[in-house]
Amino acid sequence: MKTVEIDLRSKNGQILTLYIDVFDNSLSRKWHRALDYLLLNNFHLEKNYCWFGFTKHDRNLAFICDQINQSITAINRANLGYQIDDWFDTINTVGDDDGVNHEHMNRLHRYFEDLQGTSGNLSKYYLGADAVTRWHIRQLNLLCHEHESLVLSLRKEKTAPEWQRPSQLMCWLNAPRFQLEPEDYELFGVEMINRDIGGVYVGVNKAVGKHHWEVFNDEGRDSRITELTTSTLRSQTEAAGDFDIEWGQNSAGYPWQKIRLQDFRQWLIANGFDPEDKSLTIGHPQVAQIDLVKSFGTNNYSEIWNILNTYLDVYAIRSNHIEAVYDYRWSDADFMQRQIDIIKG
Repeated sequence: MKTVEIDLRSKNGQILTLYIDVFDNSLSRKWHRALDYLLLNNFHLEKNYCWFGFTKHDRNLAFICDQINQSITAINRANLGYQIDDWFDTINTVGDDDGVNHEHMNRLHRYFEDLQGTSGNLSKYYLGADAVTRWHIRQLNLLCHEHESLVLSLRKEKTAPEWQRPSQLMCWLNAPRFQLEPEDYELFGVEMINRDIGGVYVGVNKAVGKHHWEVFNDEGRDSRITELTTSTLRSQTEAAGDFDIEWGQNSAGYPWQKIRLQDFRQWLIANGFDPEDKSLTIGHPQVAQIDLVKSFGTNNYSEIWNILNTYLDVYAIRSNHIEAVYDYRWSDADFMQRQIDIIKG
């Protein structure tokens, strides 16, 4: 079995190694080759878009809202012919139930969709923007998802702390994409919405837009795709060496999750989709699994979270005798400029 190792770094420089076993299937092999290419060619790891739903992270709700507003200001000053008259704070982005204010956050995602366009059909605003403005346009999407994930964890921390869903998103700037093939679709499906703790999953949809499960949760079970706030809903046709690590518990088998997935199936049917159609690319195809005991000395979620909270920085990754070192942090003074320089290139 092939393996990948990830070194996580604490603030004082200590290292924790994650040991990952790669599965042997069509998509896993494609993904692993794509990951090796990213490591070999030293692509830039987006450390500002990595740790989602970790309530002890320095990127707290106030910080994220401030970053959203800074990007909106920069976009408005760019004179693209698109103005955003909106403001985001820790009050108006959270609902009365302490959950996400979906109406407000969906507007933010719509601003991003309008400004960037879709994969293969970039908007006139994005094409006319300089590298700095393009960076800020992209932040609207990244910060929107980061915000929503953190709000959900903060709510669960109060009501059902064992069901927080922290996750680790490993994304590289300009990561080359590969096309999904029919055999790859077999790893998708409604039941693959459930994810194992320590599971490694092919990264987020490379096409701009939200997927069916996100829309169902954000817009409501009575929503119809003809009336969406978000403008695009696409199946996944491409993937990259990007990947997600699930750090929450698997909710499969619990009655409330079974009901939720059944409601989702009914929503799909009401919107003209076949819940059994795997080409919709619903769910999260798993390509690898972290050896929890080897990495943490335990498979208990609470103990794992306590350990992870002190190692929220990816320092190095090793695979097939290739090692890439990421000796920088998202809080570095030159981090934004480093990313902008890559976009320019």
